[in-house]
Amino acid sequence: TRQIYAASRQKSAGNDAPFLGFLSPTAARCRLKKPKVPPMRPEWQKLLTQAQEKIENLDKLSEFSDLRVAMIGKKGEITALMSGISKLPPPERPAYGAEVNALVKTIEALLDAKKIALEQKAMAAKLAAERVDVTLPVPSPALGKIHPISRTMDEGIAIFAAMGFSVAAGPDIEDDEHNFTALNFAPHHPARDMHDTFYLNAKDASGKNLLLRTHTSPVQIRTMRGQKPPLAIIAPGRTYRSDSDQTHTPMFHQIEGLVIDRAIHMGHLKGCLQEFIQAYFGANDIPIRFRPSYFPFTEPSAEVDIGCSRAGGKLTLGPHGDWLEIGGSGMVHPNVLVNCGLDPDQWQGFAFGMGVERMAMLKYGIPDLRTFFDGDGRWLSHYGFSPFDLAGVV
Repeated sequence: TRQIYAASRQKSAGNDAPFLGFLSPTAARCRLKKPKVPPMRPEWQKLLTQAQEKIENLDKLSEFSDLRVAMIGKKGEITALMSGISKLPPPERPAYGAEVNALVKTIEALLDAKKIALEQKAMAAKLAAERVDVTLPVPSPALGKIHPISRTMDEGIAIFAAMGFSVAAGPDIEDDEHNFTALNFAPHHPARDMHDTFYLNAKDASGKNLLLRTHTSPVQIRTMRGQKPPLAIIAPGRTYRSDSDQTHTPMFHQIEGLVIDRAIHMGHLKGCLQEFIQAYFGANDIPIRFRPSYFPFTEPSAEVDIGCSRAGGKLTLGPHGDWLEIGGSGMVHPNVLVNCGLDPDQWQGFAFGMGVERMAMLKYGIPDLRTFFDGDGRWLSHYGFSPFDLAGVV
């Protein structure tokens, strides 16, 4: 077998046909030399000549099997000669059988050689058709993009981390105690209604239905109950409310912040938010104002507005005389501090929260909230960010 392999490899190296690897011993012998044709009867010599012509004229590998069957199959033209052996006298039968077998082997060798030639021809045509220019530059692979929501949350985390905040997290499925009661929501507050909150069939330890958190404020409760002050945390994450229209989605993202320390006041809150807004938008001339409001968990409470202009139907941030709401804030309500085991005479704090989607829309000029969740690759390719472009303080 090694000699056959070496001989066939050496043979293929001297012509244009590609080397086909290992060949069967019979095929390899046919590949290297033409079969010797023993002396035979004139009528059989004529059959052999006709068979050679048919084999030589065959130029399609797909027709090879049909020709082989027609010649030396069970009912083939050459095989049929063996049926004549029964008509001969017994002394003549051995010689007759030997001559037929020699003819069959000769045609088999011719067919094997032709098959190899057709396979080489087909392989050469395939290689020519599938030839690759290895000097061409490699196409660049498609690069994924960071979603604007993820990018905005990363930017917020980076900015607040530079201000001394740490990141806290909590479960998306909450109980009534952490989502409402500890945050000073009254028993009949509208936010507890089923048309505003997604309730689950599962119950908590008190027998009340579990729910999907409506804000990330439960993280503040868990942190105040689990850690000793002073505290400075932000709680980014998903929140859920039973609301869906052009400006609201059932699932959205928030970044909330909490600071607990001694002698904290509203001035600290405003300074913190002013620092964040300037760093996030990369502009020092964006004014901020507090507009009195009401939240159960803060007192006093305020909506946070930033200066803008809507002239010509275009929103521009800056000191232009108009205002745009971006979030809510206030001083932590004394009842919330008490619910978390803190003495409001010793500890004070402020809290704030803002929608991630709205902040992303303002900074990156995204006109429609619903496109955040369409899963459109073209949209992400346009508004997304390179994974190598790390978020940081502007």
